[in-house]
Amino acid sequence: MWGFDSRRFKWFAIVLMGAGAALAVTVAVRAQGRYFGYGYRREPELHNVAYDGRFTFVRVKYTPAPDGWWAGGRPSWAHGFPIAERNLMRIMNEISFLGANDEDINVLTLDDPELSKYPVAYIIEVGWWTMTDKEGDSLRQYMQKGGFVIVDDFKMPGWRGLPGGGWEPFEANMKRVLPSVQFLPMDPSDPIFHGFFEIQGIDDFPQAYNTGRPIFRGVYEDNDPSKRLLMIVNYNTDISQFWEWSGRGLRPVPDTNEAYKLGVNYLMYGLAH
Repeated sequence: MWGFDSRRFKWFAIVLMGAGAALAVTVAVRAQGRYFGYGYRREPELHNVAYDGRFTFVRVKYTPAPDGWWAGGRPSWAHGFPIAERNLMRIMNEISFLGANDEDINVLTLDDPELSKYPVAYIIEVGWWTMTDKEGDSLRQYMQKGGFVIVDDFKMPGWRGLPGGGWEPFEANMKRVLPSVQFLPMDPSDPIFHGFFEIQGIDDFPQAYNTGRPIFRGVYEDNDPSKRLLMIVNYNTDISQFWEWSGRGLRPVPDTNEAYKLGVNYLMYGLAH
């Protein structure tokens, strides 16, 4: 028969008190809207710099769909920020005379007037992208006036069991931007694959963690591949993951080099067209 053990009782009481406190904190955080499904919501700190004529990488910020908060509670638009861009810009400065800002990464919404000062805009995880009418109008004007958009980190629906994602949310938004838009398959002969590095094939491009084959699609002016490319879409792949992880030794160097070649060509195309 068990006798009374004061030490065991104190330990049990402490555990109960700790569990109660943790539950209270969780309830309070959820009530404040900072807890969602996969963990706490963590908005990254932004430190935008004023335009000074130098090339500065711009990432697009948007309001994620309800299930767009994961990967440590970060919003879908922020995955890899700002390490991936900084690494890419350092590569750009190593191999070119661009003189880009390789420390500061600006984050802007599509309807921010400042966006018009920058020739290239980068947006990711568009399976969780939501867009207001004003943002859609601004994106259309941005591309029509010469802006170039890179769409990356684009997953198939149900990736790793996560709700959302996939092509349909992205296409629905783009139909609001350009009602007659067509997403045309990219050809290895497209100028963007030869603007700086010679990229001969895209069918077997290295994957970071997705399965299957990366798919590259383009949105062209007047849906005509002979005209200017307005947007390149990296579907079922995450090119920036190689940039982000390039200093960690987690991916083969040849694969990382190929991802950097794509990133450099994308930026060069946006600057030259």
